[in-house]
Amino acid sequence: MPSLNALGLVPTPTMWIAAALTLFPLLLGGFVPKTVARIVERLPPIIRIVAPGLLCIPYAMVVRPRDLVHLGWLLLYAVVPIAIAWMLWQAKLADRTQRGNWRDFLVLTSLGLAVDLRWLERAWPAHLAIFSKMILLDAGIYGFLFIRQLDGVGFDLLLRRRDVATGVREFVWYTPIAVLLGLWLRFLHVHAVVPRVSTVLFAYVFTFLFIAIPEELFFRGWLQNLLERRLGRWPALLLTSVLFGLSHFNKRAVHFNWRYVVLATIAGFFYGRAWRAERRVGASAITHACVDTIWSQWLR
Repeated sequence: MPSLNALGLVPTPTMWIAAALTLFPLLLGGFVPKTVARIVERLPPIIRIVAPGLLCIPYAMVVRPRDLVHLGWLLLYAVVPIAIAWMLWQAKLADRTQRGNWRDFLVLTSLGLAVDLRWLERAWPAHLAIFSKMILLDAGIYGFLFIRQLDGVGFDLLLRRRDVATGVREFVWYTPIAVLLGLWLRFLHVHAVVPRVSTVLFAYVFTFLFIAIPEELFFRGWLQNLLERRLGRWPALLLTSVLFGLSHFNKRAVHFNWRYVVLATIAGFFYGRAWRAERRVGASAITHACVDTIWSQWLR
């Protein structure tokens, strides 16, 4: 019988290092974006474009490719971030006023479909598929923040009290709607349990970092941000909410999960309100993490 280490169920030192490397771009973008932007600006253009190819390193460390199949995935994880950087470099040159270029939306569509339809996850052991999502997120962060230099994103992990106030306010507005509608649709089921405080805190922090921040950065910081420039505030909010809802069509179901789509669309409306209050991803991520944590602990 193979050991847990052989199955990859026990994190090895190499996996921890790979995880740290995957989180590094997220933390740099969230805490010291201006410093990183200045460094990237000083690099020759060709180096700026090919630098994100290094995002393939975590894959090499975790999977340790030994055959052509794995080498093909390794090449893909190097080429995709470079292609994103090149596309967004072209978008920057073509759209100096940042009204949104077709290349921006092509990159967002590709990233969204790759994550939502799990195109690249089969390159990883099933329990490590989150690496794929985080690497694609890193490629987007590098491309939009440091190559495209898109303004108004609001990606700042140095949270303010107003972020917390805004995030909690939208959570309070959304919760009664979600609970009543979710119970009526038989999507939510109340579980009268009293989990440990440490369990809830861990669930919240994990959700905030690995679910709320990536999704809010994508849907609000990038997509809603760009759509506002083309469509205006309310159409952008509504369209982004619908797209956010549709991205949940295959969650927790084999077929189209319309109940999840409805509740996620309404949630997206309140997440979008939280973000656009002061254009802060942290605010909408707080709302998002509160909703998902309460759902996972008491209503799933």
